[in-house]
Amino acid sequence: MYASGFSCVAPVFTEIHFNTSQDLTVVELHTGKRTAKMMAADQPMHGVPPSLSAKVVGSFAYLTVKDRLPTILTKVIDTIHRNKNKFFEEYGEEGITAEKQTISLLSKMRNELQTDKPVLALTDGLGKDIDYWNQYLQRQQGVQGDQESVSWFKSPWLYVECYMYRRIQEAVWLNPPINDYDVFNEGKTQSFFESQQAVMTLCTYLEGVNKNMEETSKSQLLEHFNKLLKVSLWGNKCDLSISAGQDNSQKTSPIDSLNSLEPFILVDDSNMVWSTLISAQRQGQSGKTTSGRVDIVLDNAGFELVTDLVLADFLVASGLAREIHFHGKSFPWFVSDVTANDFQWTIKQTMAANHKWMSKSGVQWQSYLKEGVWSYHDHPFWTLPHEFCDMAADAPDLYATLQGADLVLFKGDLNYRKLTGDREWDHTVGFDTALRGFGPAPLCSLRTLKANIQVGLQPGQAMKLCSQDPDWMTSGKYAVVQFYSPNSEQ
Repeated sequence: MYASGFSCVAPVFTEIHFNTSQDLTVVELHTGKRTAKMMAADQPMHGVPPSLSAKVVGSFAYLTVKDRLPTILTKVIDTIHRNKNKFFEEYGEEGITAEKQTISLLSKMRNELQTDKPVLALTDGLGKDIDYWNQYLQRQQGVQGDQESVSWFKSPWLYVECYMYRRIQEAVWLNPPINDYDVFNEGKTQSFFESQQAVMTLCTYLEGVNKNMEETSKSQLLEHFNKLLKVSLWGNKCDLSISAGQDNSQKTSPIDSLNSLEPFILVDDSNMVWSTLISAQRQGQSGKTTSGRVDIVLDNAGFELVTDLVLADFLVASGLAREIHFHGKSFPWFVSDVTANDFQWTIKQTMAANHKWMSKSGVQWQSYLKEGVWSYHDHPFWTLPHEFCDMAADAPDLYATLQGADLVLFKGDLNYRKLTGDREWDHTVGFDTALRGFGPAPLCSLRTLKANIQVGLQPGQAMKLCSQDPDWMTSGKYAVVQFYSPNSEQ
């Protein structure tokens, strides 16, 4: 049911132990299998594989926790320090004190991470989520047992990575008057501005499609749908948490790139997404056709968000959807994830653009929001470490909200990790199996691969990919359009 999952070659697993005052030292080496001690600590329950974890030296999770997360923290610290004059201008000495105290908390966390200290309970008391986080820590301690503390390298990668972003937010929240500061804002705005040419191309294409909508045949509509769904899919390559904040903007034409990218889509269930939208259409009493509701669980701000807005515009303008609910994050998350501020800012910037079709698109998007055709929502659950199979129990209100949709599109890698539990599934295990009962509505993951988890592949497909490209699961070069419906047997 599950596999070692991080390498294309015979894996070398190394168990790690930490000296309490020093960086990590490797003391045992085992080839081919985990040690008995590690297996006991990470035993799968009821046929469910263990979580991906940094305890496996050389794995992508290990390299993320060891290298990428400290790099992100260092960039956050540098960003806050670079803005100290701005804080002084706005808040005086109080701003400088807040800057220093925020940096102190973040530096302390970076040291805890790099020396594998225990994960600490949250104490800020400022978020609605604090009880959920601390209960999750207790739950994790129960899974790991009393012999081993819940720490950065010995706990599930998904958990500690989410925890780092919540601790960043804690450090900011605890230090007014800079407690509203978005430490990731600079990268998100830069990504948007550096992708301007691609955004203009996309808005020009959208204008051409919408202008001729009444004369568009069903086969042409399907062709436009496929193109814009794929543009939204490949927009997900623009992820600042993977590049640790390096430039990730879209420089080439998104439409012209599609044909060359087609061979890199490993699973393509686009036809099922189309069928779901068509089957959601109902004949009203007046004889007019009404369409369904589509929810989009957003991932990155910048160019990716524009691709999502363009897709949403097309779905409404074509009559494939009657309303769109966007779901974003309630605070800055995973470097480039969309918050309410990012969402509004992007639409305002698009409206203000010195480009006819780009500004027209922005005006239309603002109109959709004003009319209630589009709406933006956030919920504390999206910034918790929980797998989505926990949602019905831990966030029943959000689960019920998603049940009201006719289709839910989950954008990006983190959503895929949470959909599948970020576990060591064999690549041929069905997507439905990996969801472990999560299915509020027909759903589709639009994801470029940036983490070593992928299910639903054909037998032999992963092995072939391994031989061609050992980094296929983490490079962002490959993608999936993966569909599941609770309404029908797959």
